[in-house]
Amino acid sequence: MSALAALLHVGCIIGGPDWYRFFGAGEELARAAERGSPMPAVITAGIAAVLAIWSAYALSGAGVLPRLPLLRTALVAITAVYLLRGLVLAPLLVLQPQAVHGFTLWSSLIVLAYGLVHATGTALGWRSMAPKPPLGAASAR
Repeated sequence: MSALAALLHVGCIIGGPDWYRFFGAGEELARAAERGSPMPAVITAGIAAVLAIWSAYALSGAGVLPRLPLLRTALVAITAVYLLRGLVLAPLLVLQPQAVHGFTLWSSLIVLAYGLVHATGTALGWRSMAPKPPLGAASAR
Protein backbone atom coordinates (compact mmCIF):
# COMPACT_ATOMS: atom_id res chain seq x y z
CA MET A 1 0.00 0.00 0.00
CA SER A 2 2.82 2.40 0.86
CA ALA A 3 4.59 1.49 -2.39
CA LEU A 4 1.45 2.36 -4.35
CA ALA A 5 1.23 5.69 -2.54
CA ALA A 6 4.91 6.33 -3.30
CA LEU A 7 4.33 5.60 -6.99
CA LEU A 8 1.32 7.93 -7.07
CA HIS A 9 3.50 10.70 -5.63
CA VAL A 10 6.10 10.07 -8.35
CA GLY A 11 3.22 10.17 -10.83
CA CYS A 12 2.33 13.65 -9.56
CA ILE A 13 5.87 14.84 -10.24
CA ILE A 14 5.72 13.44 -13.76
CA GLY A 15 2.08 14.40 -14.39
CA GLY A 16 2.59 17.97 -13.25
CA PRO A 17 0.03 20.55 -12.12
CA ASP A 18 -3.05 18.64 -13.27
CA TRP A 19 -2.00 15.62 -11.20
CA TYR A 20 -1.30 17.79 -8.15
CA ARG A 21 -4.82 19.21 -8.49
CA PHE A 22 -6.46 15.83 -9.12
CA PHE A 23 -4.86 14.25 -6.06
CA GLY A 24 -5.70 17.23 -3.88
CA ALA A 25 -2.22 18.60 -3.23
CA GLY A 26 -3.62 22.11 -3.29
CA GLU A 27 -3.78 24.97 -5.71
CA GLU A 28 -0.63 26.60 -4.33
CA LEU A 29 1.47 23.55 -5.14
CA ALA A 30 -0.15 23.17 -8.57
CA ARG A 31 0.53 26.82 -9.41
CA ALA A 32 4.13 26.52 -8.24
CA ALA A 33 4.54 23.52 -10.56
CA GLU A 34 3.04 25.56 -13.41
CA ARG A 35 5.59 28.30 -12.77
CA GLY A 36 8.36 25.72 -13.04
CA SER A 37 9.32 25.92 -9.37
CA PRO A 38 11.26 22.87 -8.17
CA MET A 39 9.57 23.09 -4.74
CA PRO A 40 6.54 20.86 -5.52
CA ALA A 41 8.74 18.14 -7.00
CA VAL A 42 11.19 18.30 -4.08
CA ILE A 43 8.39 18.07 -1.49
CA THR A 44 6.62 15.30 -3.39
CA ALA A 45 9.86 13.35 -3.95
CA GLY A 46 10.55 13.56 -0.22
CA ILE A 47 7.11 12.17 0.58
CA ALA A 48 7.58 9.43 -2.04
CA ALA A 49 10.95 8.50 -0.50
CA VAL A 50 9.45 8.23 2.98
CA LEU A 51 6.60 6.09 1.66
CA ALA A 52 9.08 3.84 -0.19
CA ILE A 53 11.04 3.33 3.03
CA TRP A 54 7.79 2.55 4.86
CA SER A 55 6.96 0.04 2.13
CA ALA A 56 10.35 -1.63 2.62
CA TYR A 57 9.67 -1.92 6.35
CA ALA A 58 6.24 -3.44 5.72
CA LEU A 59 7.73 -5.95 3.29
CA SER A 60 10.50 -6.72 5.78
CA GLY A 61 7.93 -7.33 8.50
CA ALA A 62 6.07 -9.67 6.16
CA GLY A 63 9.28 -11.60 5.52
CA VAL A 64 9.49 -10.62 1.85
CA LEU A 65 12.64 -8.52 2.37
CA PRO A 66 15.49 -9.19 4.81
CA ARG A 67 15.01 -7.92 8.36
CA LEU A 68 15.59 -4.17 8.57
CA PRO A 69 17.02 -2.39 11.63
CA LEU A 70 14.56 -1.53 14.40
CA LEU A 71 11.85 -3.36 12.48
CA ARG A 72 9.20 -3.57 15.16
CA THR A 73 9.86 -0.03 16.43
CA ALA A 74 9.64 1.35 12.89
CA LEU A 75 6.42 -0.52 12.13
CA VAL A 76 4.79 0.74 15.33
CA ALA A 77 5.85 4.31 14.46
CA ILE A 78 4.64 4.00 10.85
CA THR A 79 1.34 2.56 12.05
CA ALA A 80 0.95 5.42 14.54
CA VAL A 81 1.57 8.05 11.85
CA TYR A 82 -0.97 6.47 9.51
CA LEU A 83 -3.58 6.09 12.26
CA LEU A 84 -3.11 9.60 13.64
CA ARG A 85 -3.29 11.11 10.16
CA GLY A 86 -6.45 9.13 9.45
CA LEU A 87 -8.07 9.94 12.77
CA VAL A 88 -7.51 13.69 12.37
CA LEU A 89 -10.77 13.58 10.44
CA ALA A 90 -12.86 13.04 13.59
CA PRO A 91 -12.00 16.30 15.39
CA LEU A 92 -12.16 18.17 12.09
CA LEU A 93 -15.72 16.96 11.51
CA VAL A 94 -16.71 18.22 14.97
CA LEU A 95 -14.66 21.43 15.25
CA GLN A 96 -14.38 22.61 11.64
CA PRO A 97 -16.81 20.70 9.43
CA GLN A 98 -16.45 23.40 6.76
CA ALA A 99 -12.77 22.40 6.40
CA VAL A 100 -13.70 18.84 5.41
CA HIS A 101 -13.75 18.63 1.63
CA GLY A 102 -13.65 15.62 -0.65
CA PHE A 103 -9.87 15.29 -0.53
CA THR A 104 -9.72 15.59 3.25
CA LEU A 105 -12.44 12.99 3.69
CA TRP A 106 -11.13 10.42 1.20
CA SER A 107 -7.46 10.82 2.05
CA SER A 108 -8.21 10.46 5.76
CA LEU A 109 -10.23 7.30 5.19
CA ILE A 110 -7.56 5.82 2.92
CA VAL A 111 -4.76 6.60 5.37
CA LEU A 112 -6.86 5.23 8.24
CA ALA A 113 -7.24 1.99 6.27
CA TYR A 114 -3.45 1.92 5.75
CA GLY A 115 -3.00 2.32 9.49
CA LEU A 116 -5.44 -0.47 10.30
CA VAL A 117 -3.72 -2.81 7.83
CA HIS A 118 -0.31 -1.93 9.30
CA ALA A 119 -1.59 -2.42 12.84
CA THR A 120 -3.05 -5.82 11.97
CA GLY A 121 0.08 -6.97 10.13
CA THR A 122 2.37 -5.73 12.89
CA ALA A 123 0.30 -7.44 15.58
CA LEU A 124 0.07 -10.73 13.66
CA GLY A 125 3.77 -10.81 12.86
CA TRP A 126 5.05 -9.41 16.18
CA ARG A 127 6.70 -12.62 17.42
CA SER A 128 8.28 -13.49 14.11
CA MET A 129 9.78 -10.00 13.90
CA ALA A 130 11.62 -10.28 17.22
CA PRO A 131 15.34 -9.58 16.95
CA LYS A 132 17.37 -12.77 16.63
CA PRO A 133 20.13 -13.37 19.18
CA PRO A 134 23.66 -13.10 17.77
CA LEU A 135 25.26 -16.33 16.57
CA GLY A 136 27.08 -18.13 19.33
CA ALA A 137 25.10 -16.42 22.10
CA ALA A 138 24.43 -18.67 25.05
CA SER A 139 20.82 -19.72 25.32
CA ALA A 140 19.04 -18.89 28.56
CA ARG A 141 17.61 -21.98 30.25
